[in-house]
Amino acid sequence: MSSSNKSLFLIHYKDPVDGKVMSLKAHSIKDSSLGLSFVSISEFVFESSALVIKPSEEHLMKKLENTKSLHLSIYSILSIEELSDQKLSFDSDRSKLLVLPTNPSGPPA
Repeated sequence: MSSSNKSLFLIHYKDPVDGKVMSLKAHSIKDSSLGLSFVSISEFVFESSALVIKPSEEHLMKKLENTKSLHLSIYSILSIEELSDQKLSFDSDRSKLLVLPTNPSGPPA
């Protein structure tokens, strides 16, 4: 399966070391081999093409640069979102439609 067809997950979790809420994007989430109360997260995704670099994302990227898989306790995970990379498309785009202002006091008497 190519990376463009893989699901993208946004994981919000509480860092067990410093207690900060962190956000991480990854392509793979599955049961951990460490036991029932752990989740394995791998294939991390970082936005390297962005013009503005977020310090928290840069810190996380450095922290996980040699990490193959991150095993988090289910009790530290706040939420997991499955993101869609498909853009909304419309049959007839009306974005260039000009809307004229209406008379707020009502029609003339």
